[in-house]
Amino acid sequence: MSERPETETSSANAPAEGAADAPSEAQIDDVATSPEKVTGPIRLRLFGRTDVGQVREHNEDNFVVADLTRPLRGLADGPAEQLVGPGGTLLGVCDGMGGAAAGEVASQLAVDIVYQHMTHGDPPASRDQLAGRLVQAIESAGMRIFSEAKLDRTRRGMGTTATVAALLDDHLFLGQVGDSRGYLLRGGRLVQVTRDQSLVNQLIEAGQLTEEEAETFEHNNIILQALGTADTVQVDLTYVELRRGDRLMLCSDGLSGMIRNDEIREVLTHFDDSAEACRVLIERANQAGGHDNITVVVATFLGEGLADPQQDDIDGLRYQKYPLPDLPPPSGPVADPPRRVKELDQSKVSLRGRDGAKTRARPPRDTDDGRDDPIQIPTDSAPAWVVYLMVGGAFACVVVAVFFLLQ
Repeated sequence: MSERPETETSSANAPAEGAADAPSEAQIDDVATSPEKVTGPIRLRLFGRTDVGQVREHNEDNFVVADLTRPLRGLADGPAEQLVGPGGTLLGVCDGMGGAAAGEVASQLAVDIVYQHMTHGDPPASRDQLAGRLVQAIESAGMRIFSEAKLDRTRRGMGTTATVAALLDDHLFLGQVGDSRGYLLRGGRLVQVTRDQSLVNQLIEAGQLTEEEAETFEHNNIILQALGTADTVQVDLTYVELRRGDRLMLCSDGLSGMIRNDEIREVLTHFDDSAEACRVLIERANQAGGHDNITVVVATFLGEGLADPQQDDIDGLRYQKYPLPDLPPPSGPVADPPRRVKELDQSKVSLRGRDGAKTRARPPRDTDDGRDDPIQIPTDSAPAWVVYLMVGGAFACVVVAVFFLLQ
């Protein structure tokens, strides 16, 4: 393989330098325009793979790859090539947490519900509609997982991260909750286009922790929010205006926490085949210890509907928030996802702690001590004088009974 020149990568826990939280007014107007302005087809070459790793007893990760136009979900035996239709394309990675509390159930519910919402109704008529549907889908998944956890004692505390990408014309939208990541490779330069919702990243951005200190930080497994741990979540919505040859990688922290960005860039640069890139990335994460489940999705964007990258496009690639306007709620009910989640083997418990797994910043106090919750039965209160009369009568009966027994 030919050697490529070294290029800039983003930091391990934060977006690349120069990231912008708020686009200019001109950028907003351009992003919200109708997709009809783009001409020519857009094609994707993609693949996804998940692995249990070297430590975990079962895999709590899940991923989704779907053509929203047909609609068609999943992959065949090898890498897929997909033509982006009017419904768009969906890619996502979810990293469950909870161990015996059903982390894999939470991540499976998340990918099922997001897919159901994204395929519900007519194809999006604009970028705003696609972006809004993506946010609503992730929020709906969070509410459903939270409800399931409340109803089933064995699944209390379950949750999942979610990093989901949706593509319509040349604009890729990313919705994120948690710390699974999205990277984009363009012109040999790798940039993290999502922002970790984690304690360690918050400390880095506040200047209280360096990136070197973050690698050995005692609480680097704490994330600030996840789907299912509360009834509402704040979805971080970002976007990228794609160029021909761009390469997207979505991954759980079982990958990004084990290998550095320059190694990720090297693999994505040298392995054109998406399946081979996924295989090598997972192999290297396992060689580095494989402390967590490892999931990766790699997609390459091609076709006449994308412009060739210029140097300004390479240098300007960064984390960008998308200012989503208020949109009406989706019309009509969305069908429940099929119950394809696998039941837990209760004899297996995945311990979640300082071994690299995720925990919530403020986990709820565990009140499950093996006893059933008390049941409150509503009753109509009797007048006080009736209660006194009944107590007095009962006492008199006891006295009379004792008197006759002593005779």
